[in-house]
Amino acid sequence: MAMTSGPDGLGTRMRHVLEIFETDIAKFLADIGLDDYRPRYSPVVRALLARGPLAIRDLAAEIGVTHSAASQTVAQMARAGLVALETGADARQRIVSLTEKTRGLLPLIEAEWTATTEASEALEAELPYPLRGVLAAIVEALERKPFRQRIAETAAARELLER
Repeated sequence: MAMTSGPDGLGTRMRHVLEIFETDIAKFLADIGLDDYRPRYSPVVRALLARGPLAIRDLAAEIGVTHSAASQTVAQMARAGLVALETGADARQRIVSLTEKTRGLLPLIEAEWTATTEASEALEAELPYPLRGVLAAIVEALERKPFRQRIAETAAARELLER
């Protein structure tokens, strides 16, 4: 029986794949002169380009991450001069917008997005299953029944919970 926390566990494999993607994309970004730009910034930039300035809460919802994750990414981007933060109508609210620095880098960033998309499509063509489809199916299945519930329904979990 494979343990999910071991080296062959699903979560471990997903993190490993993500690490490979992010490391190689970051190296390519450095190759094209975007040393201070991280792959995790792209969803933020895309959302702000599409929607304009957003509160961190709205940005998090737009890109599908927690408020904490969005806040951490925005803080890194602000330190790199890629986004500006202003106080919103509510003093606790922070509004995120792109800086002129980022707008100046957009041709490079957009070219990287295109190259990364093409490389992703080429990789997917080599796979026995379409990766985006598999990932979408995983999300849909977990929205129907959260993984926590799936764990709790196992015999091993029932034994633990009955202790």
